[in-house]
Amino acid sequence: MQAIQRSVPRVMAIHDLSGVGKCSLTVALPILSAMGAEAAAMPTAVLSTHTGNITGYTYRDLTDDMLPMAWHWRSLGICFDALYSGWLGSSRQNDIVLTIFEEFGAEGTLRLVDPVMGDHGRLYSTYTPDRVNGMARLCAKADLITPNLTEACFLLGETYSAEVMDAPGARALCERLLSLGPKSVVVTGISTGEGTIGAAALEAGSGAFSLHEMPRIPGVWHGTGDIFGSVLLGALLFGRGLAEAAALAVDFTAGCIGRTYACGADPRLGIDFERGLPGLIAALA
Repeated sequence: MQAIQRSVPRVMAIHDLSGVGKCSLTVALPILSAMGAEAAAMPTAVLSTHTGNITGYTYRDLTDDMLPMAWHWRSLGICFDALYSGWLGSSRQNDIVLTIFEEFGAEGTLRLVDPVMGDHGRLYSTYTPDRVNGMARLCAKADLITPNLTEACFLLGETYSAEVMDAPGARALCERLLSLGPKSVVVTGISTGEGTIGAAALEAGSGAFSLHEMPRIPGVWHGTGDIFGSVLLGALLFGRGLAEAAALAVDFTAGCIGRTYACGADPRLGIDFERGLPGLIAALA
C-alpha cells in the first residue's frame, strides 16, 4: 500500500457511537489520533451502550444526517486520505457510504470497509440476506476489507466452521474474498491450532500473504474488531506494509484483551486499550 504524503493524514470514520462499551467511534477516534492521524467522525447512530449482551440501550438513527455532513465538509474543501466504514444500520446507510466513496474517493484515498455483520457463526439481528448482499457490493468498492471469519463466510455464501484451518486454507479464503473486488483483505479470527487466534492478510496485486497469531484468551471480548481495524489503518497511513500493519494490530489487540482478563473487568464494557496506547505510539515511531 502506498504511504500517504501529508504530514497529518485525515480519516473519515463512519461508525456508530456507543457512549459506554468501548467500540466503534469511541475506540477509532482515540487510536487514530494517538497514531498521528486526524479523525473526522461521521456517526451512523448514537447508542447509550453497544448491543452485545446488554439490554435496554437507547438508539438514535442518524441516517438523515450523514450526507448533509459530507456535503458540508466538501463545501469547506476538506479532503480525506482514508474513508473507514464500520457498523451500518440499514441498506440506506450502505448506499450512502457508496456515494461517499464515489464523491470523496480521490486517487490515493484508502477505502477501508469493516463489514460488521456478525460473529461466532451468526449474523446480528439487524442483518438479512439482502443486507449481506449490499455489504458485498460495498466491499467490491473497497481497497481493503477486514471481515472476521463469520463475516467472511456470509459474504462468500459459505458455511461457517469454527474449526482450525492451516495457512494454505487461510490463504484460499482470502483469495475467495478478493474475488468480490477489493484490492486487499485481512481476515480476523483465524486459528491454525488449538489455543491460538490471529489474522490472515493478502494483497491482490503482489499476492503477498501473511498470517500472524497470538495465544487465545478465553472469553467474549467486545470491540476488538474496531480496535484491530483502527490500528491496522493507522499503521497503513504511516507507511507500514499490510503484513506489518496486521501483525501490529494483532499484537495490540491481544495485549488489550490480556490486560482486561488479568484484572477481571466486565468484558461487556470494553477492553483496556487505553494503557496500551503509549506502547503503540512507540512501536509506530
